[in-house]
Amino acid sequence: MSLNTRFPAKSVAILLLASLAAPLLSGCVAAVAGGVAVGAMSANDRRTTGTQIEDQSIESKAESRISAKYGDKVAHVNVISFNRHALLTGEVADAATKVDIEKMVRAVPNVAGVHNELTIAPVSSFSDRTSDGYITSKVKARLVDSKQVSTNHVKVVTERKIVYLMGLVSHKEGDAAASVASTTGSVAKVITLFEYLD
Repeated sequence: MSLNTRFPAKSVAILLLASLAAPLLSGCVAAVAGGVAVGAMSANDRRTTGTQIEDQSIESKAESRISAKYGDKVAHVNVISFNRHALLTGEVADAATKVDIEKMVRAVPNVAGVHNELTIAPVSSFSDRTSDGYITSKVKARLVDSKQVSTNHVKVVTERKIVYLMGLVSHKEGDAAASVASTTGSVAKVITLFEYLD
């Protein structure tokens, strides 16, 4: 029996088009699956979706303004926003620059508060920043292992071996996270900037 006898010509054309489109659709499926994964992480965050978007916008706008005025040679500044509270870490040349950068960040729309942890010191080296990144990854891994607090609820930031913890947590979760961070190798100090739910 020929193919045309078994399937009408129109059906054959549809099957042919579908087979040609399959590789393109697989990309869409991957994108949708990725979107679902991101959506699940977002849903597990105690911040509203709107606040998460605002936090990203705060970080982007603040860093852009700082970079435009100071560049990366005069100042090395990180802006981390969680629940519309901005944490400033890094190094600046003098007290006036530290104050000015805080004012710039406070002026960004939707900022509810600023934790200015900038240090007056020479700009940190690449190796220092790599070491800080490694400390952050160790703290996060140990938080997962502890099973006492979700890493979706705690933001971990390390600068000059000082670990900053932000998030929306219960007092029990906050204490557990601080204990894990403070007992992680190479951590010099832990500063908690939590907002408590209880």
